[in-house]
This record gives sequence, structure tokens and C-alpha cells, in this order.
Amino acid sequence: MTSHLPQSVRSDARDNRARILAAARTVFGEIGLGAPMRDIARHAEVGHATLYRHFPTKQALIAQTFAEQRRACRAAVRDALADPDPWHGFRSLIERICELHAHSGGFADAFMAAYPQAVDFAADREQAVRAAAELARRAQETGRLRSGFVVDDLILMLMAHRGLHDAPGPARLAASSRFAAYVIEAFRAAPHAGVPTPLPPAPRLRPAHSPGAP
Repeated sequence: MTSHLPQSVRSDARDNRARILAAARTVFGEIGLGAPMRDIARHAEVGHATLYRHFPTKQALIAQTFAEQRRACRAAVRDALADPDPWHGFRSLIERICELHAHSGGFADAFMAAYPQAVDFAADREQAVRAAAELARRAQETGRLRSGFVVDDLILMLMAHRGLHDAPGPARLAASSRFAAYVIEAFRAAPHAGVPTPLPPAPRLRPAHSPGAP
């Protein structure tokens, strides 16, 4: 029995860590990074001591909770820069970052520096901004991106996109896709020329009893 104890303890520790991270993804995703640590512990059904043993600081928990999203963000940047079509690369970067933000308000907060303590996200954010600036320069040279575009327009778009987290999950994802499509059309040079790109389906965001609802 004694020989099996270390393995059992390690297994329990792994299970607790996994439960804490799953709880953090849910709580931070729904409430944002302002959620207190006690809410994470309660959702994970572990004690405060267990939580802090695995993650001594909230910053450490945030970094691990969104590690997968950070990898996805870096991959989106790499793929966009490698795209031989600058306009397509620029569009894909917007679409993929919006999708990542739509899935989790916590990740959106960290990425946009709405929670300054999430310092590990600063490098990812700067990398994405530099990539967007380079893609914008290339796309403007091809005449596909409007000449007046500046990187601050992308920041403005992501700030507006953050407001979609007031919508319920499935509607939020659909709204994010449609929002990104509208913004891309606004960024396109001469957006009304030629055949417009079809928009994704519109989500139902109004309550069923609201005036004018079909």
C-alpha cells in the first residue's frame, strides 16, 4: 500500500489541477478576469489551499488557463503572415482573433490588457499588432485594403467586439462571425464595388417577446 501512495498522490494532484483549470476556463470565460479566486475554487470543488498550492497567484492561473488560446493566437499570426495573398491573410487574422475572443471573455480581457496583471499576454498582443500592421501595409500596396486604415482601427474593432459577451454563448459566436464580416467589408478598399461578400447568418439577439420580433 505504501509503495502505491506516491502515485496515488500524484494522480490526485493531477486531477485537482485539471479540475481547477476547467473551472477557471468556465468562470473566467463567463465572468471575465475579475472573478475572485474563491469562485474558481468553489466551481472546481477544491479548497483554497489546494488552489493556491497549484497556482500561487492569480496571474499564474490565468496564464495556464489560456495557454491553448495563446498558442492558437500565435498560430493565427504565423499563418496570416505566411499567406501569399496579403488581403486574405489580413482577413483571416481578424476572423480568427474574433473567434478566439468570442469563446472567452477572460481571454479577450487578457489580450486587450483590460486586466493589467495578465502580463504574460503582452508579448502575444504586441506580436498580433505588429503582424496586423505588416499585413495592412502589404494589403494596401495591392489596393485591397483602404488607404486610410491604421492599426488603431483594429484595436477599436476588438474593443467593440468585446461587447458581444453580453449575448448568450451560441448567439455570441454567430454574432462574432457576422461582426467580423461587416468589419472586413468596412476595411476593404471601395467596399461597394463589385459583388459584396455574403454575410454569415444573423443571430437572434432580441428576446422572443421584444417588439418587432418575428
